[in-house]
Amino acid sequence: MRLDGFGLFVDDMPTMIRFYRDVLGFEIKEDENTKNVYLVKDGTLFLLYRRTDFEKMTSRKYEYIKGYNGHFEIALDVDTFQDVDTEYHKAIAKGARPILEPTTEPWGQRTCYIADPEGNLIEIGSFGQKTE
Repeated sequence: MRLDGFGLFVDDMPTMIRFYRDVLGFEIKEDENTKNVYLVKDGTLFLLYRRTDFEKMTSRKYEYIKGYNGHFEIALDVDTFQDVDTEYHKAIAKGARPILEPTTEPWGQRTCYIADPEGNLIEIGSFGQKTE
């Protein structure tokens, strides 16, 4: 077996499509009222799947975390330390929720966290050299 990709179960497909397309720059071509979205971002399959459709398909009811989702994160890599700061501020200005402002960690990574509209955590980080 090999890892093919990952997906998010979502409540509000139009809002989540707009966030990942307009805020983070994912190339999503589907209409905002679609049932699911398949795309490849940097060689990784990324899926948005409507929760109610998944429940119908599996004939089961699931419980989902409300608020911030502390079970996983989506990690995005940028080239430089300055890019971390730039992308964080751009995402916040476009509506992402701030979680952790850009900081340089003891292990040498510059990192920050934002959340999407449904509370999924997204890390933006770099091990690149800080540029002045």
